[in-house]
Amino acid sequence: MKHPKLRNHRGRSVRTLLLAPAVALTCVVGLGAGTANAAVFESCDQWGNWTDPDGYIVYNNIWGSGAGSQCVEADSGSRWSVTADHPNTGGIKSYPNAKWIVGESIADISTLTSTFDVSVPDSGAYNTAYDVWDENYDHEIMLWMNWTGPVGPLGTPVGEATVGGHSWDVYQGSNGSNNVYSFLRQGDTTSGQVDILPILDWITERGWMSQDEVIGDVQFGYEITSSAGGLTFETNEFSVNHG
Repeated sequence: MKHPKLRNHRGRSVRTLLLAPAVALTCVVGLGAGTANAAVFESCDQWGNWTDPDGYIVYNNIWGSGAGSQCVEADSGSRWSVTADHPNTGGIKSYPNAKWIVGESIADISTLTSTFDVSVPDSGAYNTAYDVWDENYDHEIMLWMNWTGPVGPLGTPVGEATVGGHSWDVYQGSNGSNNVYSFLRQGDTTSGQVDILPILDWITERGWMSQDEVIGDVQFGYEITSSAGGLTFETNEFSVNHG
């Protein structure tokens, strides 16, 4: 399963910051230090992670078997990139992502929206997706915004839904450790806004989760199965508005 359990508790926020390109190393440096274009954070470590000054966490997260190399670089959780060279074999290799900690029950959330903008390759096998978790990591809500290659959701189809500003094909299943609810957007997009709270309400209306469930993470990144030869995924914007 994915390795989501990187914990940090912050308040409510919406943030948008800037990214500069960099070489892939493991370090945290100041914007004014070293090479002019050096990123604030760079890591090729399997679990390399960094919390930016506004509370977003950038996480390299190479969790699958048979993975190759992968390096992430960022000036913030709002703008960051990852270059991955995973072999052309089956099975998810990684989920590099940035995330925001919510820490509030569904019933008590009044606003939970997110904006994203990405530049992704036209080869390889991957999806660009939100991964929303409850606090105890018993429930996983995936929102697929675009995908390429032979990839597909876990579980079985349960119908369609138009909610949160998009129309989706919905799947429900379990990976043996947690329940998984996958929403695949009907039509790929590389930018937009998602209203996450109505999606959570839609799930609870069906009895799959309780309104008392505390939402822990709103993650956004790339679930990569293969990227042979090295492919780069760029997050131009990612922000969460929680109130």
